[in-house]
Amino acid sequence: MKKWLIGLLAFALVLSTFSAAFAKNEKKFRLGVEVLLEDQIELIEGKRVGLITNPTGVDQDLNSIVDLLYNNPKVELTALYGPEHGVRGDAQAGAYIEKYIDEKTGLPVYSLYGQTKKPTPEMLSNVDVLLFDIQDVGARFYTYIYTMALAMEAAKENNIPIIVLDRPNPISGTKVEGPVLEDKYSSFIGEYPIPVRHGMTVGELAKLFNAEFEIGADLTVVEMEGWKRNMYYDDTPLHFVLPSPNMPTLDTTLVYTGGALIEGTNVSEGRGTTKPFELIGAPFINGADLAAELNSYKLPGVKFRAASFTPLFSKHVNKLSHGIQIHVTNRNSFKPFETGLYIVKTIHDMYPNDFQFRTPNAAGISFFDNLVGNGSIRAGIEAGKSVEEMKVEWQPGLDKFMELREQYLLY
Repeated sequence: MKKWLIGLLAFALVLSTFSAAFAKNEKKFRLGVEVLLEDQIELIEGKRVGLITNPTGVDQDLNSIVDLLYNNPKVELTALYGPEHGVRGDAQAGAYIEKYIDEKTGLPVYSLYGQTKKPTPEMLSNVDVLLFDIQDVGARFYTYIYTMALAMEAAKENNIPIIVLDRPNPISGTKVEGPVLEDKYSSFIGEYPIPVRHGMTVGELAKLFNAEFEIGADLTVVEMEGWKRNMYYDDTPLHFVLPSPNMPTLDTTLVYTGGALIEGTNVSEGRGTTKPFELIGAPFINGADLAAELNSYKLPGVKFRAASFTPLFSKHVNKLSHGIQIHVTNRNSFKPFETGLYIVKTIHDMYPNDFQFRTPNAAGISFFDNLVGNGSIRAGIEAGKSVEEMKVEWQPGLDKFMELREQYLLY
């Protein structure tokens, strides 16, 4: 055998051995809940545990954290708390879930949405430690992260430690987009000055909220293992579980950060269809014209197709609506918030006599303003500003947040 061939085979053998050793040393993927139960059970062992969760609180085998804790002899699970949509995820957006008894465990379930968003001292009277385990979707206006923040406040006020079990940001942890919320526009769909697409996990947000906004809770974040910032949800071994009734697929999460801006208008965001936030339309829109105009911008990573649909509930219920479907062609280059802003501005400009922002309240703040986090974008659209001009205005605040964010990244 020729020497060069022997050398090549030897190199291949060394490379194979190195690769195998590297793979062996690389940590397997584990969620915060799995790390807690396998390695850090002492954090809750022998304590009365209150659990804030919903159907996304499962391990990789889709076992509910409720059952995992309830059936663990080392843990005394004493109370459950449900965010918007409830512990079992069976309530539509905005529906109030009253206190009730969980049929499977017999435990009390307290609502953290509607009339009582923060756990009261009575709700925590039988609890030594609070656990939070809910899948976020990576958008500032998704309410679960404020349920977490308010629970942290309650934990501080009642001298109870709180543990956040970390989960992936499903739309990756590298991309940050949109304006930072201004204090005047704070609400339950935007409590703190972070951008619309924050690029952080719930654990990272918990640490940021706790330190920067002076919550000061006795906070522990149980980190994941094997998650990398550039991962999307389907880059992990996890199965996608609906975080809420109108977030049915990973595709929904990709467009939600921009598609949800339509909620601040009289145009349907696709609620009441099988493609919420991907289908956008109204009876007064010509879908072919709108798709052609949006495609002419050549926005990165996205195409628009004319589509018609009839919502079964929400805006334009039982009325044939026309518009577009958003098709993400390259999720790494796709900019959901910018895309959503182009959609809103284009419909506004094409249909000035029909399009409307939702009516402002007594303070002059529209729901659209709460979603974007300021009043200048709505004013800019109405004044004929371009999206590029508006981006220039919010960029300094975004740059400042990016510097702050670095201090709290765990992965």
